[in-house]
Amino acid sequence: MATIWCIGRNYAKHAKELGNAVPSEPVVFLKAASCLRGLEPAPVAFPDESFHHELEVVLHIAEAVPLGGDPGWSCVGAVSLGLDLTRRGVQGDCKARGLPWTTAKSFAGAAILGPSVPLDELGDPAALAFHLDVDGERRQEGQLADMLFDVPTLLRYLATLAPLGPGDLVYTGTPEGVGPIRVGQSFTLALHAATPHQWTGML
Repeated sequence: MATIWCIGRNYAKHAKELGNAVPSEPVVFLKAASCLRGLEPAPVAFPDESFHHELEVVLHIAEAVPLGGDPGWSCVGAVSLGLDLTRRGVQGDCKARGLPWTTAKSFAGAAILGPSVPLDELGDPAALAFHLDVDGERRQEGQLADMLFDVPTLLRYLATLAPLGPGDLVYTGTPEGVGPIRVGQSFTLALHAATPHQWTGML
């Protein structure tokens, strides 16, 4: 089964907006594959809660990377935009008690994934920019150039932990501007690339 790798605190301004230190190496956590959903409404655990949206560029791994490999962009077949939904209050409570915060990040519907765009449609992938609107309001804007750890660095780091396989997904981190979103709200994901793309969904 594919692995969903997630990178935390990969944009300095986002780390600071949550009161976290800017990391010196990638912060990695996992989501269960059962967290995945598309843009159409789907069952979400804790549907009465308010989540935080975290807009991210998601890498689709297309070629196997061995343990210790250093593939750069060559193992990436496509990218998507996605939302990492977070139960921020639960995460804060777990962190305060020194506990893992899996229950804040890995639950049904917590990994929203937009359509994939082949890498050859993007132009220079390192120059990608993207934004999120919720109910027509601009919430987040970012560009890969602002990441603390670029894509080759992230993939090299993940390959020190375990091999990467075709079908694996890498959520690369979110820029500043995270905020509340509830079931029933609409959102728009926009990818600014050589061929621009925009998609609308509903939580």
